[in-house]
Amino acid sequence: MTTQEKGVKVVQQPEGDKPHAIGNQITDKTYLLKNGMAPITYTIKTKNVFWFDEDKKVQRQIKYCKNQQTVFVDEMKGPQNLAHITFLDGVLNVSREDQVLQKFLALHPQNGNVFEEFNPVQIAVDETADLELEIEALMAAKNMDVDVAEAMMRVEVGSEVSKMSSKELKRDLLLYAKRNPALFLELAKDDNVILRNFGIKATEEGIIKLSSDQRTFSWGSNGRKLMNVPFDEHPYSALAAWFKTDEGMEIYSNIEKQLS
Repeated sequence: MTTQEKGVKVVQQPEGDKPHAIGNQITDKTYLLKNGMAPITYTIKTKNVFWFDEDKKVQRQIKYCKNQQTVFVDEMKGPQNLAHITFLDGVLNVSREDQVLQKFLALHPQNGNVFEEFNPVQIAVDETADLELEIEALMAAKNMDVDVAEAMMRVEVGSEVSKMSSKELKRDLLLYAKRNPALFLELAKDDNVILRNFGIKATEEGIIKLSSDQRTFSWGSNGRKLMNVPFDEHPYSALAAWFKTDEGMEIYSNIEKQLS
């Protein structure tokens, strides 16, 4: 039995067999393998699959059988003719008439991990969010001070940043922000990135030196020890944290004057 509601045809179903997570809207659906996967064929399990029923607080076995009107094994009647579900070139099209298959896919534990329903509205939302994040990162890169820019790019290219001109630095900074805006913005807010770069510059200038075993920082002029690097810590990360201590802040000010 069908009815017309707001211009959409609706199929009336038994109360206990309503499509999960798709409401009453009956449409053709397309499912795609995630992460760009597109093998010629890809088959997902259609038996020995379980779904946790929040209402009943139990694991229920689900199965896709073309001769059944439900996906729940405990509700099936008569023979169970198991059917295969195969993605072709990473795509699976399911007609609006095959509500049992759509429900099985909605409940399948690999839904959201291995495959997902193609949703152009959600894709537009996600792409808009990505573009806005990229714009935010590019604006941050455009307005960034040169010292911070150098610290950011040192994370990306290492010591090569010392050889870059200001134009090269700005170009690569913008490209970095465009390529990975989320990481760029995260690093831009991390003051340890600036402090690590400060420590590296001080070492490159010979103001301080790091021992060959990378366990001790000392003054370059007289070899007096400044700090020990804790075991299993990166030396410049440890130095950045030390610069925040009372003793470290005094040394930081001293080094800053020498770098000026």
